[in-house]
Amino acid sequence: MALLLQLRTVTGLRGKADRIAKAVFRGLSFYTRVLENCEDEARFDETFRWPVASNIDGNEILEIQVFNYSKVFTNRLIGTFQMVLQKVVEEGQVEVTDTLIDDNNSAIQTSISIEIRYQALDGTVGAWNDKEFLETPSVHSEGDGRYPLETDSLLSSHRQGLDISPGKSNQQSAERSFRSKGKEKTKEHKAGKGVFSAMKLGKTRPSKDDHRKQDEPAVLEAEDLDRKALLRGLEPDTISLASVTAVTTNVSNKRSKPDIKMEPSAGRPMDYQVSITIIEARQLVGLNMDPVVCVEVGEEKKYTSMKESTNCPYYNEYFVFDFHVPPDVMFDKIIKLSVIHSKNLLRSGTLVGSFKMDVGTVYTQPEHQFYHKWAILSDPEDLTAGLKGYLKCDIAVVGKGDNIKTPHKANETEEDDIEGNLLLPDGVPPERQWARFYIKIYRAEGLPRMNTSIMANVKKALIGENKDLVDPYVQVVFAGQKGKTSIQKSSYEPLWNEQIIFTEMFPPLCKRIKIQIRDSDKVNDVAIGTHFIDLRKISNEGDKGFLPTFGPAWVNMYGSTRNYTLMDEHQELNEGLGEGVSFRARLLMSLAVEILDTTNPEINSSTEVQVEQATSVADQNCTGKMEEFFLFGAFLEATMIDRKIGDKPINFEVTIGNYGNQIDGMSKPILRRKKEGGDGNEEESELLQNSSEDEGDEDGEMVSVSSSQPMKPLVTDRNYFHLPYFEKKPCIYIKSWWQDQRRRLYNANIMDKIADKLEEGLNDVQEMIKTEKPHPERRLRGVLEELSSGCLHFVTLADKDQHHSSRTRLDRERLKSCMRELENMGQQATALRSQVKKNTMKDKLKLVQNFLQKLRFLADEPQHTIPDVFIWMLSNNKRIAYARVPSKDILYSIVDEEMGKECAKVKSIFLKLPGKRGFGPAGWTVQAKMEIYLWLGLNKQRKDFLSGLPCGFEEKKTARGQNLPSFPPISLLYTKKQVFQLRAHMYQARSLFAADSSGLSDPFARVFFISQSQCTEVLNETLCPTWDQLLVFDNVELYGEAHEMRDDPPIIVIEIYDQDTVGKADFMGRTFAKPVVKMSDEQYCPPRFPPQLEYYQIYRGNSTAGDLLAAFELLQIGPGGKSDLPPIDGPTDMDRGPILPVPLGIRPVLSKYRVEVLFWGLRDLKRVNLAQVDRPRVDIECAGKGVQSALIQNYKKNPNFSTLVKWFEVDLPENELLHPPLNIRVVDCRAFGRYTLVGSHAVSSLRKFIYRPPDKKAQHWNMTAKHLNGYLAMTNRAHRSRPTGEIVVNMEPEVPIKKMETMVKLEASEEEKERKKKKKKGGGGVGEEVEEEEPDDSMLDWWSKYFASIETMKEKLRQQEAAAAEAEEKEEMEMAEEIKLDDSPMKGSKAQAKNKEKSKAPKDDKKKKQQSAPELPEKKSKPRIDELKVFNKELETEFDNFEDWLHTFNLLRGKIGDNDDNATEEERIVGRFKGSICVYKMPLPDDITKEAGYDPNFGMFQGIPSNDPINVLVRVYVVRATDLHPADINGKADPYIAIKLGKTDIKDKENYISKQLNPVFGKSFDIEATFPMESMLTVAVYDWDLVGTDDLIGETKIDLENRYYSKHRATCGVSQNYSIHGYNTWRDPMKPSQILSKLCKDGKVDGPHYGPGGRVKVANRVFTGPTEIEDENGQKKQTDEHLALAVLRHWEDIPWAGCKLVPEHVETRPLLNPDKPGIEQGRLEMWVDMFPMDMPAPGPATDISPRKPKKYELRVIVWNTDEVILEDDDYFTGEKSSDIFVRGWLKGQQEDKQDTDVHYHSLTGEGNFNWRYIFPFDYLMAEEKIVISKKESMFSWDETEYKIPARLTLQVWDADHFSADDFLGAIELDLNRFPRGAKTSKQCSLEMVTNEAELPMISIFKQKRVKGWWPFVARDENDELEITGKVEAELHLLTAEEAEKSPAGLARNEPDPLEKPNRPDTSFIWFLNPLKSIKYLICTRYKWLIIKIVLALLLLVMVALFLYSMPGYMVKKLLGA
Repeated sequence: MALLLQLRTVTGLRGKADRIAKAVFRGLSFYTRVLENCEDEARFDETFRWPVASNIDGNEILEIQVFNYSKVFTNRLIGTFQMVLQKVVEEGQVEVTDTLIDDNNSAIQTSISIEIRYQALDGTVGAWNDKEFLETPSVHSEGDGRYPLETDSLLSSHRQGLDISPGKSNQQSAERSFRSKGKEKTKEHKAGKGVFSAMKLGKTRPSKDDHRKQDEPAVLEAEDLDRKALLRGLEPDTISLASVTAVTTNVSNKRSKPDIKMEPSAGRPMDYQVSITIIEARQLVGLNMDPVVCVEVGEEKKYTSMKESTNCPYYNEYFVFDFHVPPDVMFDKIIKLSVIHSKNLLRSGTLVGSFKMDVGTVYTQPEHQFYHKWAILSDPEDLTAGLKGYLKCDIAVVGKGDNIKTPHKANETEEDDIEGNLLLPDGVPPERQWARFYIKIYRAEGLPRMNTSIMANVKKALIGENKDLVDPYVQVVFAGQKGKTSIQKSSYEPLWNEQIIFTEMFPPLCKRIKIQIRDSDKVNDVAIGTHFIDLRKISNEGDKGFLPTFGPAWVNMYGSTRNYTLMDEHQELNEGLGEGVSFRARLLMSLAVEILDTTNPEINSSTEVQVEQATSVADQNCTGKMEEFFLFGAFLEATMIDRKIGDKPINFEVTIGNYGNQIDGMSKPILRRKKEGGDGNEEESELLQNSSEDEGDEDGEMVSVSSSQPMKPLVTDRNYFHLPYFEKKPCIYIKSWWQDQRRRLYNANIMDKIADKLEEGLNDVQEMIKTEKPHPERRLRGVLEELSSGCLHFVTLADKDQHHSSRTRLDRERLKSCMRELENMGQQATALRSQVKKNTMKDKLKLVQNFLQKLRFLADEPQHTIPDVFIWMLSNNKRIAYARVPSKDILYSIVDEEMGKECAKVKSIFLKLPGKRGFGPAGWTVQAKMEIYLWLGLNKQRKDFLSGLPCGFEEKKTARGQNLPSFPPISLLYTKKQVFQLRAHMYQARSLFAADSSGLSDPFARVFFISQSQCTEVLNETLCPTWDQLLVFDNVELYGEAHEMRDDPPIIVIEIYDQDTVGKADFMGRTFAKPVVKMSDEQYCPPRFPPQLEYYQIYRGNSTAGDLLAAFELLQIGPGGKSDLPPIDGPTDMDRGPILPVPLGIRPVLSKYRVEVLFWGLRDLKRVNLAQVDRPRVDIECAGKGVQSALIQNYKKNPNFSTLVKWFEVDLPENELLHPPLNIRVVDCRAFGRYTLVGSHAVSSLRKFIYRPPDKKAQHWNMTAKHLNGYLAMTNRAHRSRPTGEIVVNMEPEVPIKKMETMVKLEASEEEKERKKKKKKGGGGVGEEVEEEEPDDSMLDWWSKYFASIETMKEKLRQQEAAAAEAEEKEEMEMAEEIKLDDSPMKGSKAQAKNKEKSKAPKDDKKKKQQSAPELPEKKSKPRIDELKVFNKELETEFDNFEDWLHTFNLLRGKIGDNDDNATEEERIVGRFKGSICVYKMPLPDDITKEAGYDPNFGMFQGIPSNDPINVLVRVYVVRATDLHPADINGKADPYIAIKLGKTDIKDKENYISKQLNPVFGKSFDIEATFPMESMLTVAVYDWDLVGTDDLIGETKIDLENRYYSKHRATCGVSQNYSIHGYNTWRDPMKPSQILSKLCKDGKVDGPHYGPGGRVKVANRVFTGPTEIEDENGQKKQTDEHLALAVLRHWEDIPWAGCKLVPEHVETRPLLNPDKPGIEQGRLEMWVDMFPMDMPAPGPATDISPRKPKKYELRVIVWNTDEVILEDDDYFTGEKSSDIFVRGWLKGQQEDKQDTDVHYHSLTGEGNFNWRYIFPFDYLMAEEKIVISKKESMFSWDETEYKIPARLTLQVWDADHFSADDFLGAIELDLNRFPRGAKTSKQCSLEMVTNEAELPMISIFKQKRVKGWWPFVARDENDELEITGKVEAELHLLTAEEAEKSPAGLARNEPDPLEKPNRPDTSFIWFLNPLKSIKYLICTRYKWLIIKIVLALLLLVMVALFLYSMPGYMVKKLLGA
């Protein structure tokens, strides 16, 4: 709906000038562009569009003004054109040309030509109508004349919520306002009347006759609805309901809801525990390192031990960090894991890699933990490097009261899949890149005047210099790093223009960036204000998401008040802890993220924080244009002012930012112009000036009034004052200037309103479920409809915003993503709506709750705009209490949906104390309650800022504003007042807070209304008072119009106090209510009157503290005075004196009930006033009647009661929801008739104890079993009509769960595995290796059974998860289908039918598949090992605390602590009462009393055992403990078991297990005990200490008595199979057949009848099963035991008497430590068997002692190496060679390392060794761990047992003589699964290491002997793996016995020596054999050379001789001598 104006031309202008025009409609003005230098004609040709929310009235006016524009002076008005829009409204389109008129209203020759169009309904909204609800006729029709135009338009445009879409007539608006009344009522009228004010049946519209008369509500009963629906041919399943509202029509909605929770929970410290287990590291980068892991949480550091020379160290060390800090501080702490290489006492070591994450990320994980995940290590110093290794760890963060479920411990292969188990939250990619975070800090303003030193004042006095006294800088903290800007000396408006750069992995695992303005000071820097930016809010990780981006935008900072004292008590608030109580400053900043390209060589690879200069914000546009805002507030009421404040005058101050602040407030921005002088902002200031002078004539230079006049308070009652704001209500108004970024807030408001509506709808639905109203699913459908239409509406509204100018990137991206999300949500809601059925209700409700969280998350706008508004109460100019109102909630918009939810509404605000003062009880008392009206909007839109006030006032203005219409008033004078009588019907309260040391309270209620208060009487010693009292408030004066009172009465505050004999009454809680109003002209008749009692939730601080059952009515006293009011009729109790009881029509209807109580006994009573309890008695009271138990004569000797059952009769309400609680009190009868209260318990709901007689019609036992609520378990009727016909239960052995093959490892022993393998292959040893013969059962023990069971449990869990995931996928598919369907043209039933068929088909297929599937595995084999049931929780949770007929009630005493931290319920428990209650309506049907064997003494409790003392043998088995809290400094503990039962105290101290946090105890203890005296078993784990006392680690308590007497037979678990020998021997002294016959007898069940062919019949069920058993010698015998056991295992299927029997099991119990309440200290796996001593004795205890590790010997022969890289250069010849040796070890720390001899001088990398290592080791097959025992250090007292994985490490080294040996490469073989060696050196490749997943793996424990080639690998400079050699080795595994039989020598020694290796001659050491080396040099190397040289020498000699002798010969020859 919109008004469009096309402004074409203005002609006949004079002179030459710049022209501009302004068009105004409904207070919203648009300017045209400036036309420069135009002469007589100005062609504007511009179109303006006003979106309108309510219909345009014919009398409204459009105004156009034309100006001469001037840059310097104000614009000069040429003329104005005004037009009444009557014609436009009628015709929709009008073209006009007309003359303008000047100031004196005379026409001038200038004329204007325009065209106006009015779109009554534009297409975008047309679709929306279909979604609307039924219309009800309007109450105010337009021609009514009662409302002049103004109020009419006000009414239509100020209505709450998304109820009005543009395009509805006034009539519908009124109707819709009627609907939204629900908003007000449903919250207050909790148990809402079951009236559905508007119905919607499918898509059809109800006909006109469905309209009711004005005030008669549309009450449609559910059946009526169904009938109507059927008539229209709709399925009841598609009906949906609109709000369940109270029965009133037409609401003016001028009040908004108060918030009931009072106390700020933010800054309060809490207990947290961070536990981190470092398990192991893999693939660490570096050669032969000695790694240590450093674990840092916040400031605390802890280190693991050092592991030597390994790249994959195994630690398994556990660290715990305890903190006591506020949640905000906790979640911002950084967890940093770093691996450090070779750290020792002297050097800090070098960092290999680290990993960071904040605590909040861990806390948001499911179960608050990461379990067995791999953290990726990276080096922060070197961005270009890849990952530096992986670290496997568990991280858990536990707050108080969180209990963490640890996934069940057992080794899992899948965890070795590193990539699949990375330590990252969901949705974070494993490949995280480095990114730069640029945080630009531009400037700040509004800083407080910080410096308060005396010197400053002295200086000022002397020099008169007034310098700014603050030196601010900004500090940014992110991911554990800090960056700071420079310090701007003495400046209140500092300008930085700097950017701080963080380098961090992206996405970062730290959620928040902390930005703090600090004041630099020589002594200490203090924070001025803090702001947190949540990265999740400024980025979106989806595929259409965006990187974090922010601003440039202003952020507002809040903190302590701005009065400057030397010591600021609220300094913490400035650090960002708790809710700020005052504006501190605002900062202009922006943030951008850039992903780094690490391959780029220029990149700076350091991650240090850098600070550099940045450009200032060039484009002022994106921060928004400066606008003048106007804030108006009116105080309508100020009551409940705390008397402690004193009676000095009180006034209120309202501030927005620094405007309105009395100390350093700001004034007009002309000042600002000076400040911003050089910023090029003159134009902006100019505009501001213009606009203010424009309105100067009407505003009369308006000066802001920000605080009310001080007034003396008047006394209300002994706790509170009130201010006399009767007819005169003070007002405040403030002008302020802010950047106009309202769009952001508007979008947030729209989403908030959708969310509010959704939340309210969900509350409705939950309320309906709670109060069991029919058809909650219909209401849920209605909620989903509202949601989807709201979402679509948001998309259309926000769409207009796409092209808004001043927006930052975040604005654009957020808008896009919000639109996407909401569109998506709308579609999902539509799809969900059709899936909501009665049975899917609960799941769907959860989904819708997720929608709500998502909406709230989206609505939170990260970029602030206008600061919040603070309201302070000052008494004698001292600041006392405050309230903070978010500015978006009171922001005005002409579009209704965008308006703040409190804008122009009266809101009840409760002021609270600032900061720490508000913690605890101080924060619970109201400092003051105010009714305040607020309006914030642009100054130019301010014309109807008063529109939402209750009507009937006159404005009082200041002198200069007297006759200016839009000048705001300084006070309102109400001329109209109405007189009322308020009747508060206070019936009762329940579950109140215990305020006295007795554990009870003396409660009374105080009711406040306006300025009156009254109290109920005080009821002593109760937590569930029934006051039954009517309080009448006479002459209540309310100001305003009568009709508004009816719809919007003020709220009533009810406070509950505890009366103390001395001192002030203690506050116990508070709640709010709205009265039902009757005007004097209305009838007092149904449906509205008399009002019904409803429950109101009472709050104490943030926690609930009970419920109040009451009703409130406000009756107008008409002209006839009080005589016209309905009479107060009710039984007048003369004995209660003047107290009026609640009248008849309102009090509940009562019926006669009988309450039977079973008194069993009392347990664990503590001392009272230091005296022991000796003769206790129990008093039961309900609704004033009660019964007392027999007295226990001697509590010590026998704490059980002698008389078991007693009863009393009482009148209770018919409506079960109104049943009063039942109180149980225990008193101790002392001498001389004195009584002392020991403790009490209130049963707040009797529902579970009500017995409803079974329905005669219900034939099938199952139907009634539900109703009998456990009573039948006691009453065991035998004669019930049984359905005829037998039901055969086929007892085939259950299909074993198919275990994944990878899970083989948990099998108990290798033999078992062999068996399994054989089974798979069909029995024959066809395998690769010859298998050993199948072992007999003697090899199996209890542990085989245990591990197999754990396996099954994990497999089941895995299957459940898979099934859940599959279901979710299916659901998503269905939703997608739905959405598609919705868009298809073929709407309606056909499409649905088709869809149904579609979806049916696959389901059937699935069913068929499922049916056929299980037959396959059965053929394979029976379950191999008999299993037991492993419960990963306590047995009690599985079997409902064993309270099937005997209930335990905790008796409490002592007051509840004031802060939530102190007293937990545990500490207040002083004992327990055991018994039960049965409540039934009188008279009981006689078929029960006439039953066979009915004993009238026991009433409903037939067949209960006697409670005489009984002797029992208790056998406690303790299997193992996991995750114990470390108790010693070294992060370990030395645990042992201690057991206490009655007087028996067993401490198993000598068998402590050294330095273990996961000890395996494997022990059983036998204790004889007598119930009931000794029935509480305590099993504790203590830490053994050499000196000093042993510390308790944790303990668990088990109530054995309940287990013993339970129908679930928890004495001895029923095994899966019956066998008489072997590891699964039957443990119970009674055989299955004996147990069965006893159960049948007790349960009066017919049977058991054993028949031929393995059948047995019990009741009408027939079971089948095997009938023979083998004894030890293999002889087969006939037996019925298997059959009987089959029945026992399915006992729950037996009619009437059946219930699940406890199976043979192991339960997991959490260990708790009283010093650390609520935080689990580890878990204990155990079970308890009990055998009565009067029965035959049980056999010996099952042996569960831990398996001893088996001794093995591993012989490794290193034959040869090949292709080892050559490291050394030869001294003489420079040739490459290596002196190779091989080192090997098996156990973790090289303690047993063995080296071969050295193969010197290998030139080819080949080495020959023939060397044998021998490694003896102890191995635990089941856990696949090697067990080593060694002293941890020289100072250790004893050896510690370690379990480490069986991994053989072989390394190749280059020996050096003078320097350290060089490490060349290594291979690590996991003996359980390693690649088979290659046949030859050639085939041996790197693949064998890198590609393990695809290679066949072998286990040395199966193969026994393996030979082959394996590669040695190391990492090169680029962190790439490379082969550095190959080794040929042989592994041979022998058991210790075999090794003894065939011994072998180390190295090449005897026995069984290896031959010497055939090494080349070159392999020796040169300096040991010089001759040999010379020989080598001469002989080999230079042989030919020497020969050549010798020959050459000979030749030379010959030549020389020739030359020498030749002359002689020549002469001789010549001379012829």
